[in-house]
Amino acid sequence: MSRDICIYQEFLTGVHRAKIESAAAQAGFVPHFFAPDQFEEARECLQRCEVLYAHSPDLLRTAPASLKWYCCSYAGVDPYCKDPSVFANPDCMLTNSNSYGVTIAEHVVMVTLMLLRRMPEYGAIVRDREWSNQLPIRSIRDNEFTLLGTGNIGINVAERLRGMGAAQIIGLSRSGRAVPGFDAVSPISRLDEILPSVKILIMSLPGTPETVHILNRDRIALLPRDAYVINVGRGTAIEQKPLIEALNSGRLAGAALDVMDPEPLPPDHPLWEAKNLILTPHVSGNMTLGYTCDVNVEMFCTDLLRYGRGEPLKNLVDRTRGY
Repeated sequence: MSRDICIYQEFLTGVHRAKIESAAAQAGFVPHFFAPDQFEEARECLQRCEVLYAHSPDLLRTAPASLKWYCCSYAGVDPYCKDPSVFANPDCMLTNSNSYGVTIAEHVVMVTLMLLRRMPEYGAIVRDREWSNQLPIRSIRDNEFTLLGTGNIGINVAERLRGMGAAQIIGLSRSGRAVPGFDAVSPISRLDEILPSVKILIMSLPGTPETVHILNRDRIALLPRDAYVINVGRGTAIEQKPLIEALNSGRLAGAALDVMDPEPLPPDHPLWEAKNLILTPHVSGNMTLGYTCDVNVEMFCTDLLRYGRGEPLKNLVDRTRGY
């Protein structure tokens, strides 16, 4: 009797499929591939599968209790951790794919430069067909950065900022453990103490109960007037109303949000009109960069080989913690 894998993905190329087929053969599995328009076919196949590689809570809900491992092709697994009932098998292992470090870090560099070089304001000047080019700008070089989140994304961001001459890179994490590439890492419990000296705050936190509105009204008020806020983690991490008020009043220099709450952002939401705000529709870490897709498949294949040998999975998620 074959051991089966249901693969329900939209980004796989022929090269990716061949790589998965090779790893599956080595691990003693038979892979079955389905595109997004083949939900019913994937659901039917899933009933006899031991492993699911996808990002679909709806498909996972149809899985039998015999499913032993769900590999989520996204990094954010909060939908699966918030609702245990999505797993028919309470012991089903969950892994995620932290393959977005490069693409999200490049997005962070892009919006950081746009903020430091006053692109929201210059954009308004150009739209009004005016000619003003003397706004004072700042640089990544010799600047100071505070990264709220020191995981895969934070590490990649720190590496690129360092390569562009950043003077100081401080990290904040749950544990406060030292991480290569950071000048220092402090526990998040020190956030209130650190915020008044922040110049650029970059947030890449997972979606957990502890991170909801971690940057709330009181903490936004602690930030200096010339500070910038960049969020590429989860939209729920920022209390948006006081952020909008701080931007519109000039109490905060600017912000860049790739994530917000809710998503999609309604057409009448006040974020659309906030001053000195760069909004992007959750594009920093999706599957549009080929390198991201390659790493995603590589991570799945590495864990599939380990799974076949009965070894612990490298990308295992603690569902009680949410990451």
